[in-house]
Formats: sequence, structure tokens, C-alpha cells
Amino acid sequence: STWGVLLSYCSIATRLQADRATALYRTSCLPISVFTPVLTHNTVLQYPVTMTSSSGSEHSPGGSRTAVILYRDREEWSDIEPRKQDDGPNPVVSIAYTEKFQDVYDYFRAVLHRDERSERALRLTADAANMNPANYTVWAFRRVILKHLECDLQNELRFIGDMITHHPKNYQVWFHRLKILEWIGEAPGELEFIASVLLLDSKNYHAWQHRQWVIKTFNLWDNELDFVSKLINEDIRNNSAWNQRYFVVSNTKDLGCFNVAAEEMYYALGKIGLAPNNESAWNYLRGVLQSRNLYSFPGLRDGIQELVDREVCSPFLQEFRIDVFEDELELSLENRDAVLDTAKRVLEHLANTLDTIRGKYWNYRYRRIVSRYGGTDI
Repeated sequence: STWGVLLSYCSIATRLQADRATALYRTSCLPISVFTPVLTHNTVLQYPVTMTSSSGSEHSPGGSRTAVILYRDREEWSDIEPRKQDDGPNPVVSIAYTEKFQDVYDYFRAVLHRDERSERALRLTADAANMNPANYTVWAFRRVILKHLECDLQNELRFIGDMITHHPKNYQVWFHRLKILEWIGEAPGELEFIASVLLLDSKNYHAWQHRQWVIKTFNLWDNELDFVSKLINEDIRNNSAWNQRYFVVSNTKDLGCFNVAAEEMYYALGKIGLAPNNESAWNYLRGVLQSRNLYSFPGLRDGIQELVDREVCSPFLQEFRIDVFEDELELSLENRDAVLDTAKRVLEHLANTLDTIRGKYWNYRYRRIVSRYGGTDI
């Protein structure tokens, strides 16, 4: 389809050249033929729009310059009285807005004041959002207009998708996409879209937050565990992927079941063996075993001891050993004094050598374990 070709070329050939491809969708309530791109022989998209340069003039993706037509100079906007921003009588620090920015927002404030829900107002919100995608009021009013005009929401998804590719860490653009998906009531292809954004930054908090909402809202759990496993294999220190794995496992499996907990324990231990100083894997191990006694859980002590025997130098390993020792001491075993002595030595090693930056914390843990289970304080 035309849109499929458009999105493919936008993501591959024109991301740098079409710095603000959002303008392509300003006529989102009009037929697609109005703003179909023209493909040239070298696959560069030429848009029937103009873009602003740093000098104030505008240019097309091909480089030709055209004059900026401000809203105040457009005949179709002559019936609107622009509303200036009110900074009070004595502003301390006035922001040096560009002429075009002031023009767009003066007219946006005017249509907002009039509550004008028209196609031209919709196009104006696209301009305003393009200049400041973090402006919540612009997005909120755009949604009001979209509903009033009963616009094609698939076109709006494409519009906001383009905005996200240019502003992937902006809360408002993601929230707008969430609301549009709520209105549509389904999300085909949404996980693939989010995956494409994560290719740019695999730890994008906004993308992961949106992905979790989509999965829970539309019950799209299938294959998600495979997806995050792949990301962890590609980057074992991807804390976001570890968090997502816990999100999926805790929502689709019963961690109270021994077999499930054991499977995830061995998975985490395997990754810890590859990168013992990766805190994410240790936190995941704690998470899947949080309701269990670490000392008595089958296979765990052997896995930890294997790392100790390898003389792995990791504060996370030693901290986990302390947690195991505390669970062991809770059982009031005959070798209680020997376990306590070992725990004290490990805590001293953490405080004085391995993790001195948290030395006071380890000294606190030392005093606490001595207070609870006996022995001589430091």
C-alpha cells in the first residue's frame, strides 16, 4: 500500500532528510491522494510540504527554499484574531520564541479560546505539536477535534507514529497514541511498532511502559517472553528487558509453583554466570524467589557456590550470599555459629574491600545480623 511504502522509506531513507515528516499528515481528515509522496529514482521522498530552517526560511527535503507563510498572512485565517501569550506586566525572563513559533501559538490560543473544532484547527494543532511536542494542551485539544470530526484514526496513528520516531522520549506523544488505541479498541501491529522504536534505544522507558499497557489491555502475551529473551541475549545488561521478563512471567505464570520458580532461577543463574556483575540478573533472581527461603530452595546454594568456587569478584554475589545466610540462620540449625562467622567475614569484606562506597551500609548489616543471631558486635 502507499502507506506501507511511505513508512518503509521514512524509516530507512529519509529519517535525517525529512526532519519533520509530521507535516505530511496535517491533512489527516482529507483523502490520502492529497498528500501521497513522490518517490524519486534514488528513493528520497519528496514531500509536498515545507520545513523551517534555522535561518527562518523554509525548505523542502530536496533542498529548495520557499518563503514562510505565517498564519497571520494566510487569507483563510483572516477571520481569526491571534491571542498573544500573557507573561504578565513585568516578565523576569522572556523566552526568545521564533517568529513562526509565536505565530503558530498565537493562532492556537485563538482557536482554543473559540473552541473551534475544524479541519484547519486540526492542521494547526499538528503545526503546534511539531514545534513543541511536549505541550499537553495541544494534544488534548487535538483529541477533542478528532472526535468531533470523526477523523480516520488509522491516519492519526500514522501521524503520531511519525512524531514518536522523532521524539521517542516524550511522554505526551506516547499518551496521545495510547488514547487513539483506546478509541480504536484494538492494536494490530502495535508491538511491532514499539519494537522498531526500541531498536533506536532498547531502554526507552516510555516505549516499555506503552508496551506493557498494550499487552495487558489487548491480551497480547503470546511470544512476548521470546521477544525479551532475544533482547537479553543481545544485551545481557539490558535492565529494561529483565524488568519486562519479570512483568511477563509474573502475569502469565504462577511463581508460587516450584517448577516455574526453579526454571526462572536457573535461567537467571545462567545469565549471572556470563556477567556476574550485572545487577539486573541478581535483582531478577531475588524477584522470582522473593516468597521463598533462599537457603532451602533446591539448587540455589549449589549455583551460588559454583560462582564462589570460580572466585568470582562481585559485590552482588556476596550480597546475595548474605541473604542466603540470613535465611539459613532463621532455621536455627546446629551449625549456626559457623554460618554467622562466615556471614560476618563476608560483610567485613564488602565493607572494607569489595564495596567500600557502601561501607556504612554493610557495617549496619553486620550489626543487624549480630544483634539478631548472636555474637560480638564490631
